[in-house]
Amino acid sequence: MDAIETIEQAVKALSPEELARFRRWFVDFDGAAWDRQIERDVEAGRLDALADKALRDHASGRTRPL
Repeated sequence: MDAIETIEQAVKALSPEELARFRRWFVDFDGAAWDRQIERDVEAGRLDALADKALRDHASGRTRPL
């Protein structure tokens, strides 16, 4: 059995309360991982083209208020 299958079995064995606690933990864990990825992408300049396009679109009036 590989690691994912082991984790799946462990999650299936959780009580409802434990599952709720695991979900809360995982949401925080996943959000932090996403934040780190975005930070790395920004530092590496991977989002520069998207930001430049958004700023050009806004400057030319091709945006609308949220």
